[in-house]
Amino acid sequence: MAIKHESMTANTVEKSKSILAAIYARTSSPNQRFNYSIKEQISSCWNHCNQRSWQVRFVFVDESEFGGTVDRPKFQQVLERARAGEFDVIVFWKLDRFCRSLVDLVNVERALRELNVGLCSVTEYIDTTTSVGRFNLRSIGSVAELERELIGERARLGLHALAKEHKWPNPHPPIGYERSSDGKLIVKEDEAKLVRRIFETYLKAKSMPQVAFKLTKEGVLTKRGRKWNAAAVRDVLTDGIYVGIYSVAGIKDYVEEYRIIEDSLFIMANETRLRYEREEARRPPMPRDRKKAKIEKMFGKFSDLMRG
Repeated sequence: MAIKHESMTANTVEKSKSILAAIYARTSSPNQRFNYSIKEQISSCWNHCNQRSWQVRFVFVDESEFGGTVDRPKFQQVLERARAGEFDVIVFWKLDRFCRSLVDLVNVERALRELNVGLCSVTEYIDTTTSVGRFNLRSIGSVAELERELIGERARLGLHALAKEHKWPNPHPPIGYERSSDGKLIVKEDEAKLVRRIFETYLKAKSMPQVAFKLTKEGVLTKRGRKWNAAAVRDVLTDGIYVGIYSVAGIKDYVEEYRIIEDSLFIMANETRLRYEREEARRPPMPRDRKKAKIEKMFGKFSDLMRG
């Protein structure tokens, strides 16, 4: 959100004497809201502005947005307002809340400097209106990026070690399996039957949306408890794990105990799936039952709209 501080008026603030500030806050995941929350970040920034006698004009918030890129909705709004000359400094709780990539940080800071817009961190000595502050900004940014790369490197090494032992890297294995206490996959027979059924149904229907429609009509849900769609069906049809092909973190191996279907079934399904790309077949018309359900759904929405 971007909140304009309505108490700011021409009568109470003289732009020649007052510094106008824009507060920026960010969380990178829903869970992080309970770590150092948006509310706490804004409160710290606002207190800092009060101590400096800066007038807060805007508050920008990006919730659950990855900081490794500048392609964040409210971050882009900050830059747009800066280009419009609507404030003098951007205040944030910590540098990694504002920008985590050193390259992005340097580029953004240079662009803002040309607009006479400064950067200020509440918890770090950053004040880009001075040469020392700019040096500190780049130094802290370098350390932040180094730390991020080291964390990523350790994560990749850990993932590679897991993959060498044919373990699954997260708590959410594909449908058809459960994750054992040692991290390896175990075939879950009731789900494995559904996997086989999806392949067989697809070979008969030759349509991923039709398979999804049938499963949904019967009340069958995905492993995450959602309704089936064409993309979810495609994910099953194209996953080599079902014929024992384990591919994680650059490790590709054959694991017989992970097999659920025969090679022939997997090959036939994917040859059928790719037939349109080879221009060997025309797409079949929508089956009557799915077409009827689609029309009924559309009519229901229309009726709701008319009643509203």
